[in-house]
Amino acid sequence: MPRKKRIEEIKVTNLSYIHSEQAPKAVGAYSQAIVCQGMLYTSGQIGLDPESGKMVADDVESQAKQVVDNLTAVIAAAGGSLKQILKVTIFLQDMADFPVVNQIYADWLGEHRPARSTVAVAALPLAAKVEMDCIVSLA
Repeated sequence: MPRKKRIEEIKVTNLSYIHSEQAPKAVGAYSQAIVCQGMLYTSGQIGLDPESGKMVADDVESQAKQVVDNLTAVIAAAGGSLKQILKVTIFLQDMADFPVVNQIYADWLGEHRPARSTVAVAALPLAAKVEMDCIVSLA
């Protein structure tokens, strides 16, 4: 007897697309974030200035600070807070930048310690040095 496709059993309703003017517009065919069943999934943020649409600077420190500002804006637009972040993924173009990015990350979240992965990548969009995305519980 053939098995029913599991995907047919899952009904996804009430998707909400999140957009914040305080974060840069998407540079591709995606949204800044999406909410489904009380969970916020952000797209990766790089160090783009929301007003100019350009990279804030060439250095990883300036870019990382802008990344966390962008994520904060997207999370706030969805009605969430930093304390509700469950998981963060950090993508680094150069793992030697880890200590700088880690300090900015720690300052951003204070005592809150969500799960986290850090991955070295060959390249990032627009020659960014760092990108982050996160999963947030809005419940």
